[in-house]
Amino acid sequence: MKEILFSSKYAGIPFYRTKSHPHLCSFRVVYKQTDLLVLADKDLTKETLQIVREIRKPLEAYVLKNPLFLKSLIPLPEDPLAPPLVRKMIRAGAIAGVGPMASVAGAIAEEVGRALLERSFTNEVVIENGGDIFLFLKREARVSLFAGDSPFSGKIALIIPSELQPCGVCTSSGKVGHSLSFGKADAITVVHREAAIADALATAFGNLLKEGKDFKKVSAKAQNIEGIYGVFAILKDKFFAFSQKIRLEPLG
Repeated sequence: MKEILFSSKYAGIPFYRTKSHPHLCSFRVVYKQTDLLVLADKDLTKETLQIVREIRKPLEAYVLKNPLFLKSLIPLPEDPLAPPLVRKMIRAGAIAGVGPMASVAGAIAEEVGRALLERSFTNEVVIENGGDIFLFLKREARVSLFAGDSPFSGKIALIIPSELQPCGVCTSSGKVGHSLSFGKADAITVVHREAAIADALATAFGNLLKEGKDFKKVSAKAQNIEGIYGVFAILKDKFFAFSQKIRLEPLG
């Protein structure tokens, strides 16, 4: 199996999308700010685009009426009248201790992936959205870690067993891409059973990680979060891992 590569957001077509799963069809879907790489049983470009539009419409309407949702860097209170995706993002932000938009890429990736599965368009799916992944394969997956100029970049793969899928594999960086981070990690990746929560946690943990000793704070917090499968961080020439369910494999 070839590895699925991921990273933070880049303009244009990200070079880390050049490798994919050899048994699945790969295609790209772009709608407004949403730029997805999709792996599925067949080309579902038309179906995926329609789903993205369906998902974004209530989110966009909510943001127009609630501008704080877009800008807040801290958790927001629950809103029982909000659309389901918005409530999911508010919950993810509350769990991680960050604003709800920190989870948007992972949340959309999961919503799209689950819709494709639930509507029986495909039996397996991978949705990559700006470096954040919703993953559902019927076999173990190898996910390669990209971390910019770090010597570990592209050298380590996470081996995620099928029994942990579906799950989210989401990354934050203080050095690569345009995502807001107050930390200095080249990359910090979180694997969680929910992609929205994985995305929010990657931001929260990335904010904490400024030097090597800070990973103790990250792992201590991770131990108390239900549904987390692993946290992996690259900081210059150092690699840190917290996981009991995901093994690592060298690449190259």
